[in-house]
Amino acid sequence: MVASVADEPPAIDAALVRRLIGAQFPQWAGLPLEPVRPAGSDHVIYRLGTELSVRLPRHAGASGQATKEFEWLPRLAGELPLAVPVPVGLGEPGFGYPWPWSVSRWLKGEVATVEALASSAEAAVGLAEFLTALRRFAPAEAAAVAGRGDLAGAPLAERDGATRAAIAEVAGAFDAAAMTELWQAALDVPEGDQSRTWVHGDFHTGNLLVDGGRLSAVIDFGEFGIGDPACDLTIAFTLMSAGSRAVFRAALGVDDATWLRGRGWALATALNAYTGYAAVDPRVAAQTTRQITQALIG
Repeated sequence: MVASVADEPPAIDAALVRRLIGAQFPQWAGLPLEPVRPAGSDHVIYRLGTELSVRLPRHAGASGQATKEFEWLPRLAGELPLAVPVPVGLGEPGFGYPWPWSVSRWLKGEVATVEALASSAEAAVGLAEFLTALRRFAPAEAAAVAGRGDLAGAPLAERDGATRAAIAEVAGAFDAAAMTELWQAALDVPEGDQSRTWVHGDFHTGNLLVDGGRLSAVIDFGEFGIGDPACDLTIAFTLMSAGSRAVFRAALGVDDATWLRGRGWALATALNAYTGYAAVDPRVAAQTTRQITQALIG
């Protein structure tokens, strides 16, 4: 079947972004515009002047994130111990671009790296405190955001078929027997309705910022919602060493069942990214290889 024009991802460049800003936010039309690289797989990001950023979804799967973040992040910002992006404008489709997009306050810092933070007990405690505060966030409208994200709303078991297929696909690069054993063990631990809390939903190294050598911000809340808190334990396997992971687990008070599910989430999400992007993106290949390896270690 030949794809229609509507199926093609929109071409996003500086000219389009300038037209959108000029038409919808003329107060910022004269500010310098620079692409932010590397950007994620879901969004194109531009820095707008020195104080703002523009974030535009690349594909339909991310098309609801701007609206959700515009609604929730200003409320979250006052409840959390680390900075989060605060949207100051919600853009509308225009000039052939089909989805809502956002303008947010620029957050200082660089993307966190294993080299900078893997052994940091301070960072491990800071991340545990962030998740603890996030789980306490409980507005009356909780049900309105529940399940909006793929990770936030779906139980681990829904990833079973895709994860087993990915294990078979990468069997030459990783220990398939060990991955299968871990995956089955994670599935065998019941989640239970009582364990569902507020979650970031995409809590990995690429969504953390460091400023002055210290953890400073958490970004990308597109998967934010109500879900299994174990999904946010992925950060322990993307960023931390064995020592800082133990500090993180103790500070967060994670029981054995939740930790095992967290290893399962880390394995499943890493395999998904590895099979999708590792062949074309060495950065993703390195990150997901580490995540798989650390999840197997525990």
